[in-house]
Amino acid sequence: MKNLTLKDIAAALDISVTTVSKALQNYPDVSEKTKERVKAYAEKVNFKPNSFAAYLRTHESKTVGIVIPRLNHFFFSSILRGIISEAEKHEYMTFILCSDESYELEKTQINRLLNKNVDGIFLSIADKTHNLSHIQNIMNKGTNLVIFDKYSKLTTCSSIVIDDQKASYTAVEHLIKKGKKRIAHFRGPLLPQNSIDRFLGYRKALEDHGIEYNKDLVFICDEISNREGYDHMQTILDKKLDVDAVFAVADLPAIGAIKCLIENNIKIPEEISVMGFSNWSISSLITPTLSTIDQPGELMGRKAFQVFLEERDAKKRKEPLVFKKYIIETTLIERKST
Repeated sequence: MKNLTLKDIAAALDISVTTVSKALQNYPDVSEKTKERVKAYAEKVNFKPNSFAAYLRTHESKTVGIVIPRLNHFFFSSILRGIISEAEKHEYMTFILCSDESYELEKTQINRLLNKNVDGIFLSIADKTHNLSHIQNIMNKGTNLVIFDKYSKLTTCSSIVIDDQKASYTAVEHLIKKGKKRIAHFRGPLLPQNSIDRFLGYRKALEDHGIEYNKDLVFICDEISNREGYDHMQTILDKKLDVDAVFAVADLPAIGAIKCLIENNIKIPEEISVMGFSNWSISSLITPTLSTIDQPGELMGRKAFQVFLEERDAKKRKEPLVFKKYIIETTLIERKST
């Protein structure tokens, strides 16, 4: 049996092809009675719209792409849930790709999505991305772009982020109010803006409370892993560095630090407190439970898709796009590690 077309439905119902098309797309200038009649017939004959023909007609593919830096990451899976739930409400199909924190792979994945003629791309920039020309190319091609979490100040598009400086300041100030004064920082890589901002928030909290900044208490976590947190904590103990608290750029290094402290019979939080960032599900399951900053990933994902829709509609109305940075609020969660 041949694939039915809009023309076949129009002939069967004795209405125009345009009316069939509009009815299937819920256009307001088609009566509800006609919409119901068209949709009922389309379901009866198992009509499947030709997506390529629809793209040629509307210049919309009803697909979007998401590029995340890591797959095994609770925070990014939360963002995916938010984007996908909104996409499904608006009948968009999603392509999910991973850059694995690689600049080269990020470029490849973006090109793949552009070749698929997606209507929009959602991107969290890889740690190793040092050149943004491939990101600007998205905008040059007229494809909507929304960046979330890891961003660059040099990109020209809307972004969904948290105030990393404010959040990390809150985390460190919490430790200071607990009486901690020799606070180590397990920071992220040197390049991503959120890693930079969390370090700046850490340093400002120390300075505002009269605690001298000590570069020897800052350790870089290139992979942001529990192994790095464990190793850095062991280095602190081996060198007998005078530390009474640790603030980690994310929960995984903090969890590694806790494991090391437990194995070395160091009391948490009496001797050394530990503060994480992101509020992964495991943070409330370990012993002691981990104090952290809650970063609402699902809310960020839903907001990202809503911004995409707003910018899509503005383009249809031929209005100039006004790019904005949307800041999502965070919350400090105090648990037993502090």
